[in-house]
Amino acid sequence: MQQQLEAEVAQVVTKRPDLKRVLLADGAEDNWRLLSELDQACGPPPQPSIEIVDFYHACDHLKNGCDAAWGESTARGKAEFERLKILLKEADDGVERVIRVLKYQRGRARGRKRERLTTELTYFRNQRHRMHYAEYIRNGLPIASGVMEATCKTLVTQRMKRSGMAWTHTGGQAILTLRSLIQSDRWQPAWDLLRADFCKTVTVCSTQFALPQATRRESLSFQQPVTIPAPADYMALGGIE
Repeated sequence: MQQQLEAEVAQVVTKRPDLKRVLLADGAEDNWRLLSELDQACGPPPQPSIEIVDFYHACDHLKNGCDAAWGESTARGKAEFERLKILLKEADDGVERVIRVLKYQRGRARGRKRERLTTELTYFRNQRHRMHYAEYIRNGLPIASGVMEATCKTLVTQRMKRSGMAWTHTGGQAILTLRSLIQSDRWQPAWDLLRADFCKTVTVCSTQFALPQATRRESLSFQQPVTIPAPADYMALGGIE
């Protein structure tokens, strides 16, 4: 599975070497290991790849830290969480300010409360180089993986996992290719390419008898357009309701 993914990513990179590579995941080391391997398999990028921790995953850790410091479901805890979340997303030094707050609260805490704050403080310290969200937003980069997760559901799951369905790799890929073109509003230019590909060179062989004892074979090659169904017929294959 990983080899196939590496091949597909490498294919995209080969066609568009100018694209900026963004590695987006939560804080799990296994995810970053996999992304690093994929990145290396594609060869050195023209500019350094950018690693980003999913913003909402970071917010989960921030919420845990605020709950540990000010108590779960307390008015103060909720207010501090909202304040720090905005700083983390919009301030250039947002992650550093979050770290300072957690460090200060840990210094005042004892027992289980201190342990919880230590856990979240360690998380933000380890991931701080992947949390420059204000800069990412200015550069038009994604800071959350929700769009991709939703795409997996709407593009693949809703179409391929209906009752009684079973797919081969080839058949499933054919349907997903059509569906992706439809959902990305690229059907018409893709259809123009597909229709042009149906025009093939046809060779017609005929046998003519010039003499009773001899046989002559002549070959004629010409371009013959093939009758193609209307695009709407193919759009139905993509799962349009």
